[in-house]
Amino acid sequence: MPYSMTGFGAAEGAAGAGRIRVEIRTVNHRHYNPSIKLPRDLAALEPEVRERLRREFDRGHVSVSVQWTEFPLRDSEPAVNLEKARSAMAALRHLKESLSLPGEIDLALLVRQPEVMGTTAAEEVAPVAWAEVEPTIGVAALDCRAMRRREGAVLADELLMRLGLLEQSAVIIAGRAPERVVRERDRLRQAVAQLMEGRAVDEARLAQEIAFLADKLDITEELVRFRSHADAVRAALAGDQPVGKQLGFLAQELGREVNTMGSKANDAAITQQVIAMKGELEKFREQLENLE
Repeated sequence: MPYSMTGFGAAEGAAGAGRIRVEIRTVNHRHYNPSIKLPRDLAALEPEVRERLRREFDRGHVSVSVQWTEFPLRDSEPAVNLEKARSAMAALRHLKESLSLPGEIDLALLVRQPEVMGTTAAEEVAPVAWAEVEPTIGVAALDCRAMRRREGAVLADELLMRLGLLEQSAVIIAGRAPERVVRERDRLRQAVAQLMEGRAVDEARLAQEIAFLADKLDITEELVRFRSHADAVRAALAGDQPVGKQLGFLAQELGREVNTMGSKANDAAITQQVIAMKGELEKFREQLENLE
């Protein structure tokens, strides 16, 4: 079953002394195109993240976001800057005396002064190793892959439906083709008879021209190749490998055969089927843009 290039996955897990949340979003792109956002203290792990994701995603724009949910640092503690407190108290007393203000300078007013109260610096912990982050990255990637697989199953059903319509039109064309050759043969005989105005017709030459016309109008080879490409599409969709590029090539080859059948048609009914097939092929190609 093929995979879509649209998906989302998330996971949370321990990383060193803290916990992280990993979110992975993927959308269409012709190649593997990762975009990785890591906290500053995990930035050194970007090459490992990039290569780990490459194992899960063959194509697509892969956006990865990693954030701390529990930061791996010791909680800060409140602290008093005594030097700033003395300076602030002296300034407040000077202001009170200069303006002859009533009342006392209390503690609540003092601690509200800038830089009197602060916190102790948190202690740094050891750098987080890739082995501590990789399991959570892997779970998020598998979650995203699962969604891409579900979306891929829906796309595969859509593509098989389109392919079935194409094959139906090919069957109609195959049934119509012999009648068209007979009709063109009779038309050619009638045209030659009118031109000869009752004179004898060179049957050998006429037969040669009819054979040439039949060969020119014959679309047997195109129909055989069309069926072969259609079978290849079904086989690819039944597999479990990235098939977007392969199906893109097969869609191009299907279009080539349909165009050739249209150029040889010389028949209103066949031309109508060819037009319908081109429309279905366009829709087929549009869906392929979403496949990995």
